Amino acid sequence: MGKSKAKRFRSAPFSPAGPQRAASGEGPAGEDGDGGSSAAELLEKLQHPSADVREFACASISKMLQQKHAIPAFLQRDVVRCLGPMLLDQSLAVRETAAGALRNLSACGGFEVCDDMVTKDIMTPLVALLKECSAGLEANEVSPMKCKDTKKNCVEDIANEAVNVLWNVCECNGTAVSVFNKEGCLDVVLQYLKKFSTNVDLALSVAHCLQTVTEDNPDLLSSFNASAHQVLESIMLSQDNTMEHILLRTLLAGSVWNIKDTIPSSSQASTINAILKIFSESLVVDAGETVIHMKEAETQRLKLTAEAETEENVGDTIDNSVLNEDDEMEEPPKGKVKRENDISDLLPSDKWELKQVTALLMAQQTALEIIVNMCCSEDPSDDEWEELSSSDESDLFMENSYDEGGGQPMSPLCLSAEVHAALMNNLIPKKILEKTAFPNSVAVDICTHSPSWKPLIRKMNTVQCRALTCLHSILLVSDVDCLGGASTLQSLAQHLSQLVFSQPEFPTHTEFLEAVTSAMRALLQTMASKNISQCMTPEQLMTLCEAGIHSGNISVRVNVVSILGIAGSVLAKIEDTAETLKMIGKFLLEVAMKDSSLVVAGEALDALFDVFADGTEAEKAAVQIKLLPALKEFQPVFKIRMRKEGKGQYSTDQLCVLDNVKMNLRRFIAYQETLGGKKTT
Repeated sequence: MGKSKAKRFRSAPFSPAGPQRAASGEGPAGEDGDGGSSAAELLEKLQHPSADVREFACASISKMLQQKHAIPAFLQRDVVRCLGPMLLDQSLAVRETAAGALRNLSACGGFEVCDDMVTKDIMTPLVALLKECSAGLEANEVSPMKCKDTKKNCVEDIANEAVNVLWNVCECNGTAVSVFNKEGCLDVVLQYLKKFSTNVDLALSVAHCLQTVTEDNPDLLSSFNASAHQVLESIMLSQDNTMEHILLRTLLAGSVWNIKDTIPSSSQASTINAILKIFSESLVVDAGETVIHMKEAETQRLKLTAEAETEENVGDTIDNSVLNEDDEMEEPPKGKVKRENDISDLLPSDKWELKQVTALLMAQQTALEIIVNMCCSEDPSDDEWEELSSSDESDLFMENSYDEGGGQPMSPLCLSAEVHAALMNNLIPKKILEKTAFPNSVAVDICTHSPSWKPLIRKMNTVQCRALTCLHSILLVSDVDCLGGASTLQSLAQHLSQLVFSQPEFPTHTEFLEAVTSAMRALLQTMASKNISQCMTPEQLMTLCEAGIHSGNISVRVNVVSILGIAGSVLAKIEDTAETLKMIGKFLLEVAMKDSSLVVAGEALDALFDVFADGTEAEKAAVQIKLLPALKEFQPVFKIRMRKEGKGQYSTDQLCVLDNVKMNLRRFIAYQETLGGKKTT
């Protein structure tokens, strides 16, 4: 969850302005018939001598490529090799619409299509276009080139679409990243980034691309000289507080974290603190209140606009009474821009407020994801750590003696002093905790009743899930005292329980369940290691586990059986808990024997080892549920399952863990036989 690279494509594809007929839906782009013939006809028009026709064809292709079902017809007709030369067309409008079409192809087609684009050598014309745009930016400083019928800067618009294509193909293709390194694309995109104060859309596209290409790319590090660092630093220190600029600084802070090895050791601490200061500024903004405020602002703006247009229409009616019908078809007066001709990177221009909230939520999600990676840096990934930890605990506990009460739960990962200090100085744990709450109900209600704002509900839920995942990582790497001591952890346990149990219906959303159970697991492990009393009742515990074990997500099932093992091992040391331990033991036995995943079955066995490791109550419960004969009967079944299912279905790390579980099962059975005086001589 933490270290795995999150693949993200631009969610809002390019919407071409193009000639007016393209926007109207006339011609091939508006046909509902044979998609193949439409594709063939449009691709043929790319060779037309008229730039307007070529632009129309690119714009129409771009519109069609926003629909996934239309993509195969274009791929079969080699759309990449047809559109590639259009990136260097003599017409700037053709270049922009061609780049937009390729952006939509890469965004809507997914990873396989991006791979195919690189195989078809889209990088050659794309890199050439990017370099030409970079040179064009310098020329524009003297004489800006404006797009036809708009006030927009053509070179910057073309560059924006091209950078989005670059970002998408580099996201999933190593060859594209290699070309980025080899062709010196870093210097090119940094040139675009300098436009952040006047063209934030272009800067954001570059920032997204940089975050992608700097991740796990040691070959690029040598390209980050003092000048490159200076560009990034100047933007990170900028004071513009629009939501888009907050997102821009957050993305660039993530890129700087990726290239931290290029920063002198003497500056490491200050740089890490600067990164987390930016994340803190992103997280401190209340997204729910921002939604409410921005929606009110949008309503007021649209009301004023409607009133102004009504007054203007009255005036136009009087003025137009003396015009003939042909005059009425001419261009609108200067200062009025046709909305259907607007090209916006994320959202139409009449959705400014929505664009701001969207940028804020993306900034918060990005900040939380990077903090997770900072906590997991140079350590096993989240899932690997979870799988390895439980087995390591059992092995340690077996090799010592059962009479000593077993091994300690998961010990904290190593966190550098610089990162730890910056986390605490910027109050990051507190801000993460605030983001784990459910989204503001008023904001959710507002979004529910507005179709264009409704997608924000999912984005707010995603931020909550990322915050829970981040909380999980913070718990693993922080000392209890740094987190606020026992009372803070107990309050946190109550908070997490409330997240799960306060809703009318038990939550079934997989991403939320995985995130909240991961956080609960880490918290209970931390509390158990410090002998801090747990707050979940046995009834809540079983409700959580019985619901979670039916999830189709393996991580959720692993988490709930681990939670049960941790809680059970604590209860085993308390008097009069045999009945609860019996309930826990029966549940874990059933999971071990019946779960379709060997990983979950192995985790359930590990949990059993922890629960019944020691204590009078545990011994009593083990006898009553006939734990020993059940495990002896199950042992050969588990071996057979490992032999049959292990190869091909599970990773080397998972098989290593399962081998340890198998060994620990043999040891645990021997231990239980000793307790019952049944060990043979």
